[in-house]
Amino acid sequence: MRRVILSGSTFEEQIGYARAVVDGDWVHVSGTTGFDYATMTISDDVVAQAEQCLANIGAALTEAECTFADVVRVTYYLPDAKDFEPCWPALRAVFGEVRPAATMLECGLADSRMRIEIEVTARRQAR
Repeated sequence: MRRVILSGSTFEEQIGYARAVVDGDWVHVSGTTGFDYATMTISDDVVAQAEQCLANIGAALTEAECTFADVVRVTYYLPDAKDFEPCWPALRAVFGEVRPAATMLECGLADSRMRIEIEVTARRQAR
């Protein structure tokens, strides 16, 4: 069974994608930035952006009936690799006990205001 989850981001409609796709027990959360989708604003601070990314991902996981504890893979995308280390405490707070496989890539993002983008894959466990 395949189901899409939308966050209300204008980007989903403009580009043609879903925040997350649930396919059986698997949940694939798209690259998620630090935009607050209620206001379509984004902080200048990379740590605040990382925290908002995680809040946005958490909302998608909740709608998919799973949690960060179900995350098996995380990928971090940053335009400037030097911005990654300041984010570690926020990332460790969510993933420190979970220990998903992880990769960080330095690359360009779609909007110059974006300083971090995070995507995750989770596998829902029988509850």
